[in-house]
Amino acid sequence: MTLAQYQKLIRDIYFDRDSARGLDATFLWFIEEVGELSRALKRGDKNQQIEEFGDVLAWLTTMASIQGIDLQQSALARYADGCPKCGQMPCACADEAAAGR
Repeated sequence: MTLAQYQKLIRDIYFDRDSARGLDATFLWFIEEVGELSRALKRGDKNQQIEEFGDVLAWLTTMASIQGIDLQQSALARYADGCPKCGQMPCACADEAAAGR
């Protein structure tokens, strides 16, 4: 499955409900899922980590759809040629802050 196919799938499943909720409330759900991922990473439970990574990706994808952003065409293009700051692969910037992440 491509990222575009995944975004369409998540849109087909959740877009009406999530867009009615609005970006601000949807973002709060996303943050809650990031917190759950953080706890799963700290606990070291691989199955829970897999579930939470999936949830975070789904909420992130939903927010992109609400904003009209095609993740495959625009967001992935930012990193298609390596680091967006230095253009290298792997990144040759001095630190993560310099890399713009």
